[in-house]
Amino acid sequence: MPKQPRHVTEPSLSLQLGVDRTSPVPLYFQLAQQLEAAIEKGALTPGSLLGNEIELAQRLGLSRPTVRQAIQSLVDKGLLVRRRGIGTQVVHSQVKRPLELSSLYDDLEAAGQRPATEVLRNVAEPASARVAAALGIAENSEVRRIERLRYAHGEPMALLTNHLPAELLDCDTERLEATGLYRMMRAAGITLHSARQSVGARAVGEEEAALLGEEPGGPVLTMERTTFDDTGRAVEYGSHIYRASRYSFEFQLLVRP
Repeated sequence: MPKQPRHVTEPSLSLQLGVDRTSPVPLYFQLAQQLEAAIEKGALTPGSLLGNEIELAQRLGLSRPTVRQAIQSLVDKGLLVRRRGIGTQVVHSQVKRPLELSSLYDDLEAAGQRPATEVLRNVAEPASARVAAALGIAENSEVRRIERLRYAHGEPMALLTNHLPAELLDCDTERLEATGLYRMMRAAGITLHSARQSVGARAVGEEEAALLGEEPGGPVLTMERTTFDDTGRAVEYGSHIYRASRYSFEFQLLVRP
C-alpha cells in the first residue's frame, strides 16, 4: 500500500505575530525579533517547522522579500536552517548566560535547555603552578581534575575543566553526569560566596573541535573562574570553553554616580 502523507504541525501557526507599521524599526527586524523570542522561550522548539515564506507573508500582510530577510537573519545567527524538501526548521536557541555566580547546568535547566553531561575525566593529580596559584595551595598538592562535556538539547555546548582541592567533595562520576557541580557542592554543605572570573575568546584546537562539533580553528568563548566559599577559601578553579555559535555572556553595565 502507498504510504500516507505525513502531516506535520507547524507551531509558528499558533504564534501571535504582528508588526507595527508606524514604528521606525524595520518590518523584517520586528518579525525576526518575535521569532527569536519564540525560540528562546521554547514556543518554537528544535526541529519545529517555521512555515514557508509565502504563508507567513500572506498572514502578516508583508512582502515575501521582507519575510525572507527576517528568516535569513535568524539563519545567519544559527537559530534556523533551510532544509531542501523539508522547509525552514528551528535548530536551537542560543544560550545567553548572565554573569553571576551560577552553574551552567542550573542556567541551562532554568532556560528549559535540557542539560546533559558526559564526564570525560575524573582523576586526582598534582596541581600545576597555575592551578595551585588559583586555589591558594602549594604546587604539586593533590587536586581533583574533572573534565566534562555539557550538552543542551542533545547538542554539545561547552567543554568544562574544573580543579578542586583534594577531599573537598565526593566527586562521584555518576552524580556528576546527573547534576551540576555547584549543586553537588551546596548539597555537601559548601556555601558558595563569590568568584573571580575572566571571559575571553580564542581559536579551538583539533581535539576540542571534535568534541564540540566545530571546525578546528573556529572561534570559541573562554571563561576562567575561581570560586570562594563564605570563609574565603578557594573551592574550585574552572577553565571552560563554549561554542561561540551557541553561547553568549550577558553583562549589565551601570553608570557610576
